[in-house]
Amino acid sequence: MQLSKTEEQLMEYIWKRNKAFMKDLLDDFPEPKPATTTVATLLKRITDKGFISYNVFGKSREYYPLVKKSDYFSKYVNGLIKNFFNNSASQFASFFTKETNLSNEELEELRKIIDNQIKENKK
Repeated sequence: MQLSKTEEQLMEYIWKRNKAFMKDLLDDFPEPKPATTTVATLLKRITDKGFISYNVFGKSREYYPLVKKSDYFSKYVNGLIKNFFNNSASQFASFFTKETNLSNEELEELRKIIDNQIKENKK
């Protein structure tokens, strides 16, 4: 399941804090801060999608992630590869390296990462 941009922004704050009350999350937003009702609606939608849960303390809820950021990002990237690059990691890599204006140093670092992964896969 996919998050909207505003839901992703709120999830970033939850991932960063690991546990947070609504007051903490409201503090994380830049000015102008969204309305409390807006954040409450986003929290409900994210909860309904299964990304977060909460513990109740009196009238307050402490929210925590159920999905790791790395797992979400991995599914997101794999979805991009599937939907925009005909499920071809090579097409994605070609696009990524050409369209992002990477420096030679960054390309060399990518090469090292790929070479190390190839060695790991051979083990």
